[in-house]
Amino acid sequence: MADKDQEPSDAGTDRVGPVGEAATYERDGHVATITYNRPEALNAVNRDLRRDLNAAWKMFMADEEAWVAILTGAGDRAFCAGADLGGGGSAGDFPGTFWEKPTVNSFESGLEVFKPTIAAVNGHCIGYGLTAVVACDFVLASERATFAWPEVTLGIPTIVGAIRLPRRVAWADAMELLLTGETIDAGRAAAMGLVWRISDHDRLMDDARSLADRLCNAAPLAARATKEVAVRTRTMPWTEAVRFGETMRMVAAATDDATEGLQARADRRPPEWQGR
Repeated sequence: MADKDQEPSDAGTDRVGPVGEAATYERDGHVATITYNRPEALNAVNRDLRRDLNAAWKMFMADEEAWVAILTGAGDRAFCAGADLGGGGSAGDFPGTFWEKPTVNSFESGLEVFKPTIAAVNGHCIGYGLTAVVACDFVLASERATFAWPEVTLGIPTIVGAIRLPRRVAWADAMELLLTGETIDAGRAAAMGLVWRISDHDRLMDDARSLADRLCNAAPLAARATKEVAVRTRTMPWTEAVRFGETMRMVAAATDDATEGLQARADRRPPEWQGR
């Protein structure tokens, strides 16, 4: 693991971030890979994994050379098997009183990440794992992947998943997954719009990387501004949404990358983005 004081490396090198062992952060060029790293426990989320996962996402947000993130699970069986109910502390052990619980304290619960995100679902995707997947912009799944929110079968409501999923798929499809607690396969997940593409299991990470590389062709600040407009304006009245979008356009137009993009077009050459 890298030293805690290590600065972000150059864009062309690999870096494993100092986030612990239960979740890892690695950057190759402009693409970061965040990995649930408890394959012996099907990548179930315990206190250690929750801590390291939060650190990994914060590192991604702070790493100016990281333009796109791929989220996946270690091993060949599970993306993330949800909360670890067998020990090691609760994944939800955050400070706070019974009522004043922290809210936006993780990627799943709404951490604002405007860089593009890709979920590469390589196996069982349950509970916490599925909530993270629904937070990603693109969901690629192995043909072996399965999806479930089983909380209701344990007498517990699904909360963030219930907020996110109806905004992503048709109401009845969302309710089927949320209210039955049943497991669906990759084909059913794709049919309802939860999964964007299904990949051969052995090609999943290659396909995710190919998509990430395509996304890196865009100017990174322009991409983030576009995603932020898409996210924030969903709940805005039309005029306010357009006004906000046009303000974001003016901010992005003042960047060095905007100047480079126009010059590259005039020179008939690929742009060289700097992220500033």
